[in-house]
Amino acid sequence: MIIGVTGGIGSGKSTVARAFGELGAGWVDADDVAREVVAPGEPALAAIAERFGEQVINEDGTLNRAALRQIVFDDPSQRVWLESITHPRIRERLLAQLERLNAISPYVLLVSPLLFESGQDALVNRTLVVDVPENEQLARTLARDKVSEAQVRAILAAQLPRNERLARADDVIDNSHGLDYTHQQVSALDQRYRNSRC
Repeated sequence: MIIGVTGGIGSGKSTVARAFGELGAGWVDADDVAREVVAPGEPALAAIAERFGEQVINEDGTLNRAALRQIVFDDPSQRVWLESITHPRIRERLLAQLERLNAISPYVLLVSPLLFESGQDALVNRTLVVDVPENEQLARTLARDKVSEAQVRAILAAQLPRNERLARADDVIDNSHGLDYTHQQVSALDQRYRNSRC
């Protein structure tokens, strides 16, 4: 069984995934895979460099993610182009990793900030939304990523609205009341997922 874990930026998806991992669940993070497909030597990085030039490449040949993020959030058409290059490659690698983990784990998590937006929810049996209020998302992301408030708000605007994400969830974890409460919710869902096949 594959559980899709999503939530807005700063909601605590990785914290929740690690908590499930401590209980024995395998997990794949779509953000990690997204970084892999734009690593030096990858075709996607070559295409990005060809389109946007040296401004998006660091001196060591890696992707300048901050520069690219600024471009795609300033111009939605560039974001659409970028997703057309990266999303098929991400999907292919996710499928391979999920298949490998499914053979050895009681259930598997696909952790993806854009689970619904990218269509990756088609790969999962259930969806789990990690939820916090938007003002908390903003505060956490500003503290963690050292980016401008305008950029965080642009990212929030590009993601599915909170109420729509919640409406599409099979399960929800409220991650706004401390780690102990989050772990209690994870533990209860772990038992449910182990005892269910759908």
